[in-house]
Amino acid sequence: MRRRVAVTGLGLVSPYGGDLDDFFERLLGGESAVRHLVTDDVPRPLSMPFVRCAGFDAGAALGRPLASMMERFSQLGVAAAFGAWADAGLQRPVADGEDRSDWGCIWGTGIGGVSVLERGYRDLWLNGRDRLSPLSVVMGMHNAVNAHLSMQLALGGISTSHTAACASSAIAIGEAFRRIRAGDAQVVVAGGSDATQTYGVGRAWEAMRVIAQGEGEAAISACRPFAQDRTGLVLGEGAAALVLEDWEHAQARGARIHAELVGYGATCDHSHLVRPDARGQARALRAALHEGGLQPEEVGYVNAHGTATPEGDPIEVQALRDVFGAHAPRLAVSATKSMHGHLLGAAGAIEALATVLAVARQALPPTAHLAGRIDPACVGVDHVTQGRRGVPLRAALSNSFAFGGSNAVLAFRTANSA
Repeated sequence: MRRRVAVTGLGLVSPYGGDLDDFFERLLGGESAVRHLVTDDVPRPLSMPFVRCAGFDAGAALGRPLASMMERFSQLGVAAAFGAWADAGLQRPVADGEDRSDWGCIWGTGIGGVSVLERGYRDLWLNGRDRLSPLSVVMGMHNAVNAHLSMQLALGGISTSHTAACASSAIAIGEAFRRIRAGDAQVVVAGGSDATQTYGVGRAWEAMRVIAQGEGEAAISACRPFAQDRTGLVLGEGAAALVLEDWEHAQARGARIHAELVGYGATCDHSHLVRPDARGQARALRAALHEGGLQPEEVGYVNAHGTATPEGDPIEVQALRDVFGAHAPRLAVSATKSMHGHLLGAAGAIEALATVLAVARQALPPTAHLAGRIDPACVGVDHVTQGRRGVPLRAALSNSFAFGGSNAVLAFRTANSA
C-alpha cells in the first residue's frame, strides 16, 4: 500500500529573512529583493543584478563552532533545515528510546561549496601558497549539508544529495517523497541550498549571456519572466527545506500538516544540453498529475520555473498549454524568481515552499513586473500579475527545469482534500 506524505515543516533562508509569514507576505506584495551588485574583485569588478541573503548570520543561526566547519551553501542549508525541523515540532536531541533509523535527509545543490574551490585556486596559483585548509574537501563536497544534518538531527536512514543543475532540490524533494510513499522512510528533511555570489560563478553565467540587464534602481525589476521585454535571469542565493512525513505518523503525534505532497514527475528532454523541450516538460507534468490522481481541471496554480530567458519562458507555457488543454486559460501561473531570484540548485526547494504556502493559505503570489508586458508567445494561461487572496485552491504544481534536460514537477494538495 502506498503511503500518504504530509508536509509538516517548512524552513528557509531568503533575502527577506527566515520568517515564513514575512516571506510569503512580501511575495504576495510583489516585493523584489533584486539589487545591483558591484564587487571589488580583480582584475575587473563583477557588476550585475543579484539577490543576497545579506542579513544572514551563520554564527548566530548555527553556533560559531559548527558554522566554522561549513562553506556558505552548507550554512544556509543547515539553517533552513533547522527552521523546518522546528516548524514541524520535532526535537533536535533524540528522546530516550526514540528510533530514527528510518528518518533521513535528501538534499539538492547545483554547485556545492564552490567558494572553497575558488579560494583554493587563488591561494595555490595566484598567491603562491603550498597548502590549503584541511577542511577544504569536506567543506566543498556536495553532500556536506545532508552529512551535517544527519549528525545534528541523529538521522540514521537515507543521507544523500542530488545535483541536477536547477532541478536539484525539486528532485531531492521528489525522491524523499518516493521513499516515504514506498514505506522505506518515515520522516525525511529535503530541500536545497546554493551560494552563488562568487567571482567565477558570476563570470561563468555572464559568459552565457543569460543574465538580466539592469543597473542601479533598474536592477529591482530586472527579472521579468514572461514579459515581452525580458532580458534574462538574476542569480540569487539561499536555501529552503521541507520536512516530509508519513501521514499516519504525523497524525499520531498531532503534527500540523501544511499540505500533502501527492505527485512527482521526473523526466529528461534528451534533446539538447541547454535548450528546453516542451515535450519533456509535458511528460513530467503529466507524470506528477497521474501519480497525484489529479485531473488537469483540479489544479488551480502552477509556480512556474520561469527564469525570464527569451527561449525558456515560451517553451514552458507551451508545455502547460499542451497538458492542461481547455483548462489552461483558467490555470493561474506565476514565477516567484522575479522577486527572490534564481537560486540554481535551491530554486526548486524555495519555489516548492512558496507553493505549499499558496495551498495552505489559499493565496497566489504574482510574477512581479509583468503587468502590461506579457509576451504574446507566453499567452494562453492565467498570468498572476498581482497577489491574490481568498483563492479556492485545491491543488498546485511546482515546476523545475534544468540544463541537461532534467525536469521535475511536484504536485501538492490541501491537507483536507482527501
